Amino acid sequence: MGSDSRLPNFRALSPAQRLDHIAQAAGLSAEERALLEQPGALRLELADGMIENVIGRFELPLAVAGNFQVNGRDVLVPMVVEEPSVVAAASYMAKLAREGGGFETSSSLPLMRAQVQVLGIGDPQGARQALLRRRDEILATANARDKVLIGLGGGCRDIEVQVFPDTPRGPMLVLHLIVDVRDAMGANTVNTMAEAVAPLVEQVTSGRVRLRILSNLADLRLARARVVLTPETLATPERRGEDIIEGVLDAYVFAAVDPYRAATHNKGIMNGIDPVVVATGNDWRAVEAGAHAYAARSGRYTSLTCWEKDAAGRLVGSIEMPMPLGLVGGATKTHPLARLALKIMGVQSAQELAEITVAVGLAQNLGALRALATEGIQRGHMALHARNIALVAGATRTQVDAVAARMVAEGDVRVDRAAALLKELGDAA
Repeated sequence: MGSDSRLPNFRALSPAQRLDHIAQAAGLSAEERALLEQPGALRLELADGMIENVIGRFELPLAVAGNFQVNGRDVLVPMVVEEPSVVAAASYMAKLAREGGGFETSSSLPLMRAQVQVLGIGDPQGARQALLRRRDEILATANARDKVLIGLGGGCRDIEVQVFPDTPRGPMLVLHLIVDVRDAMGANTVNTMAEAVAPLVEQVTSGRVRLRILSNLADLRLARARVVLTPETLATPERRGEDIIEGVLDAYVFAAVDPYRAATHNKGIMNGIDPVVVATGNDWRAVEAGAHAYAARSGRYTSLTCWEKDAAGRLVGSIEMPMPLGLVGGATKTHPLARLALKIMGVQSAQELAEITVAVGLAQNLGALRALATEGIQRGHMALHARNIALVAGATRTQVDAVAARMVAEGDVRVDRAAALLKELGDAA
């Protein structure tokens, strides 16, 4: 089904009213709605089966980012995150992007690598040639371990062999299995295949197999997003759109040339990506590891995004990065709210999920760069952070906005100041 991702005045609604809207837009059943409005969606016995030594459950806010349009389709984006301003920034940048048609996305096939490390080889180049000659046999051995994946159109597609002739542990050879994992993240699949081919690899190379493990640098499994914004779209009452574009470009180039800035720049991108990965029950650590390794693939750590100005003077942003996400297996299938998040998004494949996720990262990056190029990052962030501080000080829902607004206006966002303002409100009443 299609959902209108525009959520007008959503912030002003109560959580119950927001849930009403999302439940209707996403076609949630009464049972699915109950998972969101009542605590305990993840039953303790289910949590106990997911990881070890369970003593309870830890909750984070689950929100929905609005306004996203990806390849012409409106998408409601569930996000799980504790940091203020993330959801608001993503939603607002998506609103600006809609004026130019939203985000265009694409992705490569869901190919993952398994690595098989071989040591104790006297002639590593000869061993490499021997493995390549036995390619078909290696593929058949790997594919024999997952008939279900083969039936779905996936499987081990190819091999690569790298030689490291001089390491502290002697010559090392590494076999890569290139596996199409379809709609899975793929870790268990490729690890199983690596284990399966290890005896054959030892036989062919006369070496000793050590590690048999996936690589989280999923550089064959890329997702891309692109957005175009006109100066008119970016303009504010205080600033010309052309000036904002120049400021965004200056901020981007800083990240492109300086790794100290790039680390913070890319963290901002992951501010958008990680909450979607967490909401859908995927492995955010794997995504983070691959993202930062990919950012350093040239030998120098740099920006994951690129921002340019086209011939018409429009701002053009793009992102390409590894995005190993799945719809099947692990917490994606186990956690009730992860399944619900996927339903709200309306995604049909892991590749579609990956594309939407990188679009959110690009939107988040635009929000940060736009803020840095205009009023500075703190103004909007502190306005939302002030609400948290007011809550810590004991403000009720009816008091939060007034206390937060006073602290922001004063430029003094502290718990003790919030407490003093609450006392003033109490005295005034």
